[in-house]
Amino acid sequence: KFFFEQDKKKTLEARLPLLANVVYHNKLGTQSERTMRLTALAGAIAKRLGYDMLLAERGALLAKADLLTDMVGEFPELQGIMGTYYARHDGEHEDVALAASEHYQPRFAGDALPSTATGTAVALADKLETLVGIWSIGLQPTGDKDPFALRRHALGVLRMMIEKRLPVGISELLGFAAAQFETRAGFKDPSPEVTAFIIDRLRGMLRERGFTPNEVEAVLAQNPDRLDDIVQRLEAVQAFAALPESASLAAANKRITNILKKTDAAIGAVSENLLQEDAEKKLYAAINRVRPEVDAAFAAGDFTGTLKTLARLRDDVDAFFLDVMVMDEDAALRNNRLALLSSLHGMMNRVADISKLAS
Repeated sequence: KFFFEQDKKKTLEARLPLLANVVYHNKLGTQSERTMRLTALAGAIAKRLGYDMLLAERGALLAKADLLTDMVGEFPELQGIMGTYYARHDGEHEDVALAASEHYQPRFAGDALPSTATGTAVALADKLETLVGIWSIGLQPTGDKDPFALRRHALGVLRMMIEKRLPVGISELLGFAAAQFETRAGFKDPSPEVTAFIIDRLRGMLRERGFTPNEVEAVLAQNPDRLDDIVQRLEAVQAFAALPESASLAAANKRITNILKKTDAAIGAVSENLLQEDAEKKLYAAINRVRPEVDAAFAAGDFTGTLKTLARLRDDVDAFFLDVMVMDEDAALRNNRLALLSSLHGMMNRVADISKLAS
């Protein structure tokens, strides 16, 4: 009670200059410098997501101020919690007050996510700044050692992006974070390595949620940057994998991928006049028949409907590979058949690379 009453005599804002006396890391400066980075980063994230930029900046500015209070000095586990109480006492906006505690969320697996837009922006800023900053000075996790909890920070970013369905890409968020360090001498942007680290955490997270390795790889093969619809894509792949047509189409797609990989020639549009065999004519007609339905389902975000519509192509695809020689000696016929396969391949891989489902 004594500490609490003493702390209330001084506002959080009045404590900010003292952060200059607290070293965050000798290669990354003081807590004051870090607070400036967090403030700019939270503002950039809030602006991008359509949140209140001023509230996000204010929330980030005050988020670490309670580290200098007597209460947190005596009971470190109360950091953030006390910040919320003191911010309310200072008359700060409720979202700013909540951001003091919410920016640490999620603290552990299964923990709640920030409840407010401001808390979300500041929480993302806190985790992204840590990932980029610590990685840039060569202190990335090695083996079981992760002293700066970068794995937990990466999982926190992923959970917010996926569960809150944030319409922003990993690359854009890391770009905002890296921009805060550009003036530091010797800074080298670690975003490519951090991205790979985050995607690896994503792979494990999705498997823990019950998706098979093949289903996960089918979606991740497309190197997704935005994750707001990744669960919906996975559920669509899961539903497709349960269809009787899936094995045949996955195998066909794998075969098409391998054929196209070996092709050096530029692939143009399909010429209907060059379609000679009945099987290739039927496949061409089938593709044109289902394409509008596939496009409409995909545009509406109905990924399950997209893949189920494609399943109707199985018989025509099987007949094509049974009856048609793709690599014909006639260059015009060969290139036209490659164009037909390329057209099919692009449509089949809209939601995910279904060839990854092939056993």
